[in-house]
Amino acid sequence: MSHDYDYLIIGGGMVADAAAKGIREKDADGTIGIIGEESTAPFPRPALSKKLWTDPDFTEDDAALGTADETGATLHLGARADTIDREAKTITTSTGQSYGYGRLLIATGGHPRQIAGLAPSARVIYYRTLEHYHRLRAATADHPHVAVVGGGYIGTEIAAALVQNGSSVTLVHPDDVLGSRTFPDVVAREVDTMFTDAGVTVHGGAKVEGGSTTPAGVRLDLSDGTTVLADLAVIGLGIEPAGVLARRSGLDTSSDGGIVVDEHLTTADPDVLAAGDVAEYPDHILGRRRVEHVDNANEMGAAAGRILAGSDEVYDHTPMFYSDLFDAWYEAVGTLDASLRTEVVDKPDGGKVVYYVGDDEVVGVLLWKVGDGVEPAKKVLAAHTIPDSFDDLI
Repeated sequence: MSHDYDYLIIGGGMVADAAAKGIREKDADGTIGIIGEESTAPFPRPALSKKLWTDPDFTEDDAALGTADETGATLHLGARADTIDREAKTITTSTGQSYGYGRLLIATGGHPRQIAGLAPSARVIYYRTLEHYHRLRAATADHPHVAVVGGGYIGTEIAAALVQNGSSVTLVHPDDVLGSRTFPDVVAREVDTMFTDAGVTVHGGAKVEGGSTTPAGVRLDLSDGTTVLADLAVIGLGIEPAGVLARRSGLDTSSDGGIVVDEHLTTADPDVLAAGDVAEYPDHILGRRRVEHVDNANEMGAAAGRILAGSDEVYDHTPMFYSDLFDAWYEAVGTLDASLRTEVVDKPDGGKVVYYVGDDEVVGVLLWKVGDGVEPAKKVLAAHTIPDSFDDLI
């Protein structure tokens, strides 16, 4: 069976939702199709590790994006796009369906990085989707022992969520102090202490080298020679960008698998755009980069939709990112790499502003429990200098 659309979107995440709504800003009547590998409609991923766990009054209905209802887009879910014929302007999927398009957006995001020898199973969840949330909710109803692997965004947020919901949690990460690859020592130690004070067993300085599952649980074999036994494991080690489809269709991809686009989010094919986690684009402040955060998904997706529908705009939004951990929170812009020189400015209310300094300019700003600082932080980055004093910038 064949379906033809004026606008076709490959990927069923937040970018697809934002793009469909962006299309409708410019074109009220054009037909929109969305091909989603996941079995559920586009859903806000941050809620899966944040508010759905931490706010008892917040439900899936509260988070729902309403993509189809608001835009009239037709959702084709549970189908993977396997081939793009750019000459014929058609897509073929894993279910044998064929879809024609006038203009195409690739918003395939990425797939969770996996640990060799530890396959996804009933007791091992590589956490990313609404389906994973449902599985984890059901599996933790009796408050089991959960091993969480990964000290980044997903790992720390899920570990915090689970311990606050009554599960026993062991958090495995590779650093001596939790967060020390990202934060300066004074912040990293605060993060580490928050988790241990909350009852999380923080197992630092080790990576998972392998493991196995049994009907009774999961075993994780660590690089420090120890073993963690738990009822289930949740893995959050980031994603691999899903740029293979674009590469197979002859489009340019970056060294890490992202899809190369210009300032209009357009690939070398003028009728094919890419956006979201998978797109490597020229940020007007920070240079060419690929960003895996919700602010970028929403803003880039909306811009891509408008451009698909005829806008000649340039994507000039520099995205921020954020996290909530227990009673702490932060926002940030740019590169957070603790191996860089860091300048920490204490604020009167107990927050901190951290500047990450490269060879000749500030490359990142962390706002640790500091509000209303994102736009000033962008101005600091846009100056492309190292200020004489950091005290009164934000």
